[in-house]
Amino acid sequence: MRPLIGIPPCLDDRGRWFSGRTTQYLDTTYASAIEAGGGIPMLLPLQSDAAAAVERIDGLLLPGGDDFPPSHPYPEGVSFELASPEQIDFDGRLLDQAYAHNLPVLAICYGMQRLALHAGGTLHADIATDLPDAAEHRLPEGHGRHALCIEADSRLARILGVTPEPVNSRHHQAVADPGSLRVSARAADGVIEAIERATGPFCVGVQWHPEKLDGPHREQLMGAFITACLEERGDGVPDGRY
Repeated sequence: MRPLIGIPPCLDDRGRWFSGRTTQYLDTTYASAIEAGGGIPMLLPLQSDAAAAVERIDGLLLPGGDDFPPSHPYPEGVSFELASPEQIDFDGRLLDQAYAHNLPVLAICYGMQRLALHAGGTLHADIATDLPDAAEHRLPEGHGRHALCIEADSRLARILGVTPEPVNSRHHQAVADPGSLRVSARAADGVIEAIERATGPFCVGVQWHPEKLDGPHREQLMGAFITACLEERGDGVPDGRY
């Protein structure tokens, strides 16, 4: 059986999508990428019992989302589209349960930042303010790309190599300190672009959006994640390369 991959949708508790309603939403490319990689996507809407939800999945994908609240005031003109506190809490509980059940985790953009906070790390709430010498990381949706430098001894390097094709970039927040996780990739300006657990089951966070990239990059990363889900479930893949 193909592995079930749980994906929590984003929570809109301010009526941005439908006036007067609380809704949850998800870019369809996440589900498409999981399906193309050999998994079955399953939405995990906000609910009280995260443990019961996680017991039914083989892997957890934390998708992109909104901003985390800054820890101090920022200059006028710096705006934040804040994630719901309920969403932030729920995603943390999902991570708690994924760790407890040794489930593979792939965290993307907001998801990577949530992963870092869960590990005791910290964020740059606005790259342009906190890192004035950094390049622009909120690039045009269709064609904006920047290069990556991946640590040679990392899990991510085994998947993508140390100098993969340039990646997309749609963020203005970034990981400042990964906590108990390790940094596995940076942009040319030093901004952290990927983090991972040094040991244990597959647990990788990436700041870019692999679900929106065509070709080998998406296939390799999603394939490695799905392979890890099969291995942790006991459906081992012969070469075990990831």
